[in-house]
Amino acid sequence: MNYDNDSVLIKNYIDGDEKSLEILIKKYKNRVFSFIYSKVLEKDITEDIFQDTFIKVILTLKSGGYNEEGKFLPWVMRIAHNLTIDYFRLNKKSPTVRESNNSDSDYSIFDFIGICDECSETILIKKQINQDLIKMIDQLPDDQKEVLELRIFKELSFKEIAEETNVSINTALGRMRYAIINLRKVIENNNITLTVD
Repeated sequence: MNYDNDSVLIKNYIDGDEKSLEILIKKYKNRVFSFIYSKVLEKDITEDIFQDTFIKVILTLKSGGYNEEGKFLPWVMRIAHNLTIDYFRLNKKSPTVRESNNSDSDYSIFDFIGICDECSETILIKKQINQDLIKMIDQLPDDQKEVLELRIFKELSFKEIAEETNVSINTALGRMRYAIINLRKVIENNNITLTVD
């Protein structure tokens, strides 16, 4: 894989070329998905965390918060890793003990030890992110606002959102996609800075 290309694709995406993000997601989908799955061992949960990872990637790129040129994959993996920790913390579960011998071995079970020390800092960061998101979400059409609120604040899966809103999963995913596109416009138009790691 040509990792040097990543910075070009990221720049093109920030400049408005949606196809560049699609290329990046396709390029790393298997690596990120496999990493999350190796920890949670459930496909539905893996898909949800994978979606959340790239929602955060999009919001961070569009808010100008990404500054790790040439290190896109490790950055995305760190986001996936942090969201996986959040999943275990929220669900009071222990992560699966599985050491890996592949290229993702930087992210081992020992990364999960001591996560409670981060709790107060994580709470403050999440509070700030939530405040920023509320400002932006309020400007979206009602159907997109509803999907985002159910996903981000109530932490429902896309299957649960589809049931709650009485639409198909594809419609729920489509609304989320349009919500992200519109959030990007809101970020650009209002110069909102998200406090994300």
